[in-house]
Amino acid sequence: MDQVLQQILGYAKAAWQRRWWGVVVAWLVCIVGWTWVMIIPDRYEASARVYVDTQTLLKPLLSGLAAEPNVEQQIKLMTRQLVSRPTLEKVARMTDLDVKAKTPEQTEAMLNDLAGKISIADAGRENLYTISYQDANGDLAKKVVQSLLTIFVESSLGKTRQDISSSQRFIEEQLQQYQQKLTDAENSLKEFKQKHIGMMPGQGGDYYAKLSETSAQLRQAQLDQQEAVNRRNQLKRQLADEEPELNAAAAAGPANSETDSRIQALEKQMDQLRLQYTDLHPDIQSTKRLIEKLQAQKKAEIAQRKADPAGSKIQNPVYQQLTIAIAEADATVSALGARVAEYQRRFGELRNASNMIPQVEQEYTQLTRDYEVYRQNYDALLKRRESVTMSGEVESKTDTVDFRVIDPPFVPSQPAWPNRPLLLSLVTLAGLAAGVAVAFLLSQLRRTVTDRRVLRELTGLPLLGAVSRVETDETRRRKRKGLLTYLAALGSLIAAYGAVMVVQLVISRAG
Repeated sequence: MDQVLQQILGYAKAAWQRRWWGVVVAWLVCIVGWTWVMIIPDRYEASARVYVDTQTLLKPLLSGLAAEPNVEQQIKLMTRQLVSRPTLEKVARMTDLDVKAKTPEQTEAMLNDLAGKISIADAGRENLYTISYQDANGDLAKKVVQSLLTIFVESSLGKTRQDISSSQRFIEEQLQQYQQKLTDAENSLKEFKQKHIGMMPGQGGDYYAKLSETSAQLRQAQLDQQEAVNRRNQLKRQLADEEPELNAAAAAGPANSETDSRIQALEKQMDQLRLQYTDLHPDIQSTKRLIEKLQAQKKAEIAQRKADPAGSKIQNPVYQQLTIAIAEADATVSALGARVAEYQRRFGELRNASNMIPQVEQEYTQLTRDYEVYRQNYDALLKRRESVTMSGEVESKTDTVDFRVIDPPFVPSQPAWPNRPLLLSLVTLAGLAAGVAVAFLLSQLRRTVTDRRVLRELTGLPLLGAVSRVETDETRRRKRKGLLTYLAALGSLIAAYGAVMVVQLVISRAG
């Protein structure tokens, strides 16, 4: 740390011995810099505060139906429009800047310079901006800003109505499209309902109930069919044990009595069946036919006995009864077989339909969702159209615009550029820094022995000792005089800086 400090002190001593070069350089830099600052042409800034509605008309009309516009992008678009070539050409004509441009190259340079000096900045509040322009001629700067405001105010007067008309056309086109989509969705939904009656959401439970009921009926019919088959087989075994014919005398009495008993039994059975079924039921019909056959058989037996009282052979009534019963059993088995087949067909149809219910419900949900989306958008567009109509009426009866001047163009008496007090101060500091830098560089280019360390570094020889210098009174007087002269030179530089600042203040106030 001590070595670093000693080295810094050595550099300072070496630079101090070149201090007069530093003073000369500082004076030269300050004189040149002050002169440059004083001759810089003034530039005046004209500015105006304006209100710009960056929210387009389509945003409130289509909120929820379209993407929200980016405000930063709108500001960029507004700035681009502010310095667009048509706008710049109008400003040049209104301020007579185009008169000075004789060639296309000069015109292009003039427009580029005009665009570079125009700026727009946020004024600190929403939709409030400051438009400014700088030029050496304050009146010209004010004319440029005023021309920009005039152009934008004139264009905004018709812009709102044009935007409303465009919005109305856009809304009408969207309404027509959504109306067609809504009609198509309604037709699709109606056709789907007609095609899948009873299978809609909430109706599928009827199919499952019918499927369960049909399954139970099918099992009962199959059971009845099996019972009928077993009964028929039993009758066939009984028939095999009976003789087809008997003697008339032996069988007359018992046969008639047995036939009457069977007829009475069948009539009682039919009465019981009528309590449960209608006359068209297969069991009632078969019982009727059996009674009719027994009655016909009874009449035939009576007639036969009258015709052949000698005791000829007659049909065995039991055999005939079994034959008729077997025929009836065959008919019952056939009827039950048809019933089982019908229940099987119904069960198959219901099972296929129940398997389709989830798919039908899914398709119905999709159609309903599309329909609801189209309907909601259509209703929203109807409201937006009404809003557009009201906006058009308000616009036609009021002077509302999207571009409004808050503060008219104003040019301060003081120039916006340059800031001479600041530049003069910076030049003075730069001159002092340049003097110090020159003194240090000269001390490094021409090394001076200021202590034993520097001597040892320059010669590379070992240092045996040092002899102290004894200053005389004359030497000390010369040193004091030189120091005072140096301080006077620096003081005169500071005084010159103060004088220049006073002159600048007087000139600015006089201007």
